[in-house]
Amino acid sequence: MLHDVGYAPRLALTGFHPLDGARFLRDVHGADERLTLLVANHSFALMEAEERGLREVLESEFPPLEDQRLVDALVWCDMTTTPDGEPTTAEARVAEIVSRYGADSVVGRFIRRASPDIFAAVVRVETALTAHPR
Repeated sequence: MLHDVGYAPRLALTGFHPLDGARFLRDVHGADERLTLLVANHSFALMEAEERGLREVLESEFPPLEDQRLVDALVWCDMTTTPDGEPTTAEARVAEIVSRYGADSVVGRFIRRASPDIFAAVVRVETALTAHPR
């Protein structure tokens, strides 16, 4: 849930929740750099930042993490759970986001563009979980 902290109304300075949340965690709480980078870059946020004209700002303040497994794990958590916390498929989650925001909205355009990368990350995590069951 922490990755969406930037949705809190009092934190929504730019209206782009990954950036607002990461700034809050960094500037107000002095959070660990890896945590702020995850919040800033969760679920292919750079693509949405590009749609909003904020890519350079996001990249300069919070460069993407290089630990692909960690990034994929957060994408999997974000995209296989509904806004109410129920399990879902990545395909259903993307469809829900498009439906909620509208296909032609900034979020709708971003999520449709990011969906192949989202689905690939989910497959990588699910493959790893199957190969290494606990």
